[in-house]
Amino acid sequence: MQRLAGKTALITGAARGIGRAFGEAYAREGASVAIADINLGRQNEPLAKSGRKPPPWRWT
Repeated sequence: MQRLAGKTALITGAARGIGRAFGEAYAREGASVAIADINLGRQNEPLAKSGRKPPPWRWT
């Protein structure tokens, strides 16, 4: 079931712990997820686990 299809979420602290769990769950439920974390090396793992491609990132 895609309960969050058409919704957008911004999740901070998404590289590990509860933030990561939320990122994975929201992506699995169909939300467009923007994640942020100080640990930039792990930022795309929640999307990769859901099978979705990460968006192109532009850092400013």
